[in-house]
Amino acid sequence: MKKLIPLLFVVTILLAACASQQSGPAKAELPAGKAWADGKEIYFVHTEASDTGVAETLTNMMKSPVILVPSLANVPAESLANVYVFTNGVAGSGPFGFQPDVFDNPPGTDGYTPLRRLNVVTWVAPEIARELTSVEDVMAALAADEITIEQPGVVINMPFVVWDGGKR
Repeated sequence: MKKLIPLLFVVTILLAACASQQSGPAKAELPAGKAWADGKEIYFVHTEASDTGVAETLTNMMKSPVILVPSLANVPAESLANVYVFTNGVAGSGPFGFQPDVFDNPPGTDGYTPLRRLNVVTWVAPEIARELTSVEDVMAALAADEITIEQPGVVINMPFVVWDGGKR
């Protein structure tokens, strides 16, 4: 019994030491996608989407679950920023296998929100496609009738993780 008390004391101290090393917030890794905002490279994550097909596509693309949240489609338009996703043109890392997405309103701008209205961009003549890196580029291509843009009513939560002048 006399030998058991010191052993219990040592075990208690060791357990306390191990527990104190695990304090603080849990760390998690999410795969980030590369995109463009204001002509600068940014990185972002997809966390939720309002559409089943979009959630599945993004889950498969990033190999990380994108949660289906249909109620995101009910967010008022004035509370959304935009993301432009390309269905053809320059090959790249976008969800359809073409150029990276283009975002408006990065962090630090008045309109920043992680909630994004999906804008599907298609080149009218894919052979003239070039990589667009800003919303200004996208709007110029639209004004020149080089692209079409459809809004399918899908909202995706896409917070930035690295942007010009900041990171999480």
